[in-house]
Amino acid sequence: MTWTRKTEYAAGTGDDGLKVSQFLRRRGYSRQNLIRLKQTENSVLVNGVPSRLNGRLRSGDNIQVIIAQEQSSPEVTPVYYPLDILYEDEDLLAVNKPAGMPVHPSRGNRDNTLANALAWYFRQKNEPFVFRCSNRLDRDTSGVIVVARHALSGCMLSEMGVRREIGREYLGIVRGLPDPPSGIINVPIGRKPGSIIERTVDPEHGETACTHYRVLSHGNGHSLLWLKLETGRTHQIRIHLKYLGWPLVGDYLYNPDTEFIHRQALHSWRMSFFHPITGEKMCFTAPLPGDMAGIVPDPGIVAEDFPVIEDQPGGL
Repeated sequence: MTWTRKTEYAAGTGDDGLKVSQFLRRRGYSRQNLIRLKQTENSVLVNGVPSRLNGRLRSGDNIQVIIAQEQSSPEVTPVYYPLDILYEDEDLLAVNKPAGMPVHPSRGNRDNTLANALAWYFRQKNEPFVFRCSNRLDRDTSGVIVVARHALSGCMLSEMGVRREIGREYLGIVRGLPDPPSGIINVPIGRKPGSIIERTVDPEHGETACTHYRVLSHGNGHSLLWLKLETGRTHQIRIHLKYLGWPLVGDYLYNPDTEFIHRQALHSWRMSFFHPITGEKMCFTAPLPGDMAGIVPDPGIVAEDFPVIEDQPGGL
């Protein structure tokens, strides 16, 4: 099946005289996106006529970008797994990933990943699929993950992540009651010497990492925390909470406290950003899963208590 995504824009008075490439750059298109469009015949039309990227625009012009989807990735085997799809449009979809499901295929996980499940989903719809996730969750972390439907939205979401324009909020459970009950953990993280997997606090050589936290509820000897990332280092929340002295329960790498849960008690609760193509404000939430809700009494989390900052979704 041939699949294309057509996006239209209107040139305003402030765009008069701009090159097509400049116009698209102002709307979030990267150099890589523009190179791909340049290499694809008839990918940009101005007033219905194919245009070069160095063509000049006039106020009132209609610009149409046509994105052709690649062939499905042959290395990802379609395998049926039930999916909890929170949202889907022509450019992206949001999924509530269950704990225990890897995101990407790897040597030991060739056919049990989110990529396999989505490959099956799109094959049933008779649509091509190339796996492009905008946020990577550990195998045992549950919750919201956003996947791009094509190369343009994928590249835009990736660059938005680099610019910290994607808000990422988590829920986690620790044993005891953190003191103080809210704060900011701002310490660098690097690889742990001698390990290719583990990370550690590394003030000298680590990369900047910042996590905000707040205790939401306490009971049964445990606390439920709200956590927001400013940066996205590998194992950032897991390392920062351990550094604080309150590691996540069930974390087999950093705190194998499995009395109440057999995976790290971490859940991607909400993601917020402006749609890479339409500019619409997007916000996706996934409820606290049962294995975590069984440890700490449900505090009745209300999304409105954690407003999304409209002018900079990734900020605080």
